[in-house]
Amino acid sequence: MNQVRNDIRNVAIIAHVDHGKTTLVDALLRQSGNFRDSQVAQDTILDSNPLERERGITILAKNVAINYLDPITKQTIKINLIDTPGHADFGGEVERVLSMADGCFLLVDAAEGPMPQTRFVLKKAFQHELRPIVIINKIDRPDARANEVLNEIFDLFVELGADDEALDFPVLYASGRAGTATWKLEDKPTNITPVFEALLKHVPAPHGDKDKSLQIRISSIQY
Repeated sequence: MNQVRNDIRNVAIIAHVDHGKTTLVDALLRQSGNFRDSQVAQDTILDSNPLERERGITILAKNVAINYLDPITKQTIKINLIDTPGHADFGGEVERVLSMADGCFLLVDAAEGPMPQTRFVLKKAFQHELRPIVIINKIDRPDARANEVLNEIFDLFVELGADDEALDFPVLYASGRAGTATWKLEDKPTNITPVFEALLKHVPAPHGDKDKSLQIRISSIQY
């Protein structure tokens, strides 16, 4: 019997390199209340690999679980956030992660707009039949041009053959560094809560048949 797990969400975060994925995930972790201050004192929580810290980029995909209380249903939701590499050299990690996710956040820099790796990861998301939630990040940059970037993202969706449902994508405006997000660009953001709201509203719950035999795809082995 197919069963929906409404208490779980699996979501990947995809973007071009340096568009702020890991910083945004860190902001979500810091404001989730799941960690002590000493655990979030370092600059980036997820980039624990020495080479990643040295180069300032994510090389290996990482999963972190957050228990988040849905303010509407009062149910505790386990959110599995998967941070993915943005550098083209590690594209295989991105594709592996998308096969495990039920939804994704597409981050785009508010100044740079869609870049080559943005096209690559978005195309892969469509191939896995995921409906991206768009986050225009770094809106606090002095050269930010969020409205123009939104139009460029829409054009990219069209170029990649997105259907009408995918073209009606939700949009958030955020600053991962400040730990804030908002639904409307003209509103002054105060926290990262809108990202959690979008996740619960637009990322479907996973489903499976509990009566069938267990199947596991090994995606990472670390000792």
